[in-house]
Amino acid sequence: MENCIFCKIGKGEAKSWKVCEDEYAYAFLDINPVNEYHTLIIPKKHYENIFDITEEELFRVISVVKKVVSLYNDKLGIKNVQIINSSGPEAQQDVFHFHFHVVPRTLGDNQNIKWTTHKEWREKFDDLLAKI
Repeated sequence: MENCIFCKIGKGEAKSWKVCEDEYAYAFLDINPVNEYHTLIIPKKHYENIFDITEEELFRVISVVKKVVSLYNDKLGIKNVQIINSSGPEAQQDVFHFHFHVVPRTLGDNQNIKWTTHKEWREKFDDLLAKI
């Protein structure tokens, strides 16, 4: 994908602030951070989203996620993180190259994700499971 910014970052063709990398994945600081050390982890090969990435590549990327959180825990004492992936425009994906966000969290950082829950949908669970 010649116009994909994450492909360019993974190839070293666009500026980034590298945290770590291996043969398959690249971790770098998010250019629009919500907290200090907000990090993106991408596969070096282009996959649009979770539906597109192979299981083997997903395992490789998630192993770098684990390396990043372990590094932050060991070196910085970070003990609270959110690991987020959004796949598809209706899931708020805005860069269409598969990636994870690692967001270190602290009490009072005002980065609360609040979901509207629907307890009434519990009665539909049997029907929902029957469809899969």
